[in-house]
Amino acid sequence: MASTLLLVVVFVFDLIAFGLAVAAEQRRATATINRDAEYNYCVYESDVATGLGVGSFLFLLASQLLIMFASRCLCCGSALRPGKPRAWAILLFITCWVTFIIAEVCLLAASVRNAYHTKYRTYLAQHPPSCEVLRKGVFGAGAAFIVFTGIVSELFYVSYSKADEGSIPPRMDGGIRMNAFR
Repeated sequence: MASTLLLVVVFVFDLIAFGLAVAAEQRRATATINRDAEYNYCVYESDVATGLGVGSFLFLLASQLLIMFASRCLCCGSALRPGKPRAWAILLFITCWVTFIIAEVCLLAASVRNAYHTKYRTYLAQHPPSCEVLRKGVFGAGAAFIVFTGIVSELFYVSYSKADEGSIPPRMDGGIRMNAFR
């Protein structure tokens, strides 16, 4: 039987990660070009989105680790009973890791890119500097994959729990049994 407490904790962690990723998308760094007496340079607003993205990254990582420790990462522990729940558990395990990796890469890349600020300046007569900022939607893509990862990881855990109930019956050989010689 699947642990309801674990499913609730994982859901809450995924919900927090999703909220932080959406907030990071809304608070991406923006830049403006300031003109000095002789120079043009970029001025960036607050860098809150980087911290929100890293927080989302860590909550999603904690959620994934909880599910994997509870299921013993599908590779450790006793064998699962053959049947549909085991097949679903294997398929959802692979899907869970794929969506998790995509979400983590989106969040990490967006956080790093959002923290990058150009630090050069140009003379007034030259072209204005390119104030590079994070492209719109990268944190949003991470948030979407957080939702996919949350759904798939919880379905994986439920399927794993169904396949893990009971044990595989021992094989009964009809052969000759040998006793100790006295």
